[in-house]
Amino acid sequence: MVEEIRRRLAEALLPVELEVSDEGHKHAGHANAGKGHYHVRIVSAAFGGMLPLKRHRMVYAALDGLMDNGIHALSIDAHVPSR
Repeated sequence: MVEEIRRRLAEALLPVELEVSDEGHKHAGHANAGKGHYHVRIVSAAFGGMLPLKRHRMVYAALDGLMDNGIHALSIDAHVPSR
């Protein structure tokens, strides 16, 4: 799943930095423990001039179909490149 998330984000948002990590181990004892908890840190010029909510929506759009099929929870850090 990490590779699929990475592939979709790379294709849709052309990031200059992209980190995708599986954080399922942090949710032991929770409902859906160990299943589908991910963290994304992405830096892309595509986010220029956008508020964080819009950036997150772009990430979710790129992952369309995975949010209900493999991803249970997703935390996102979305930034524009620093100059």
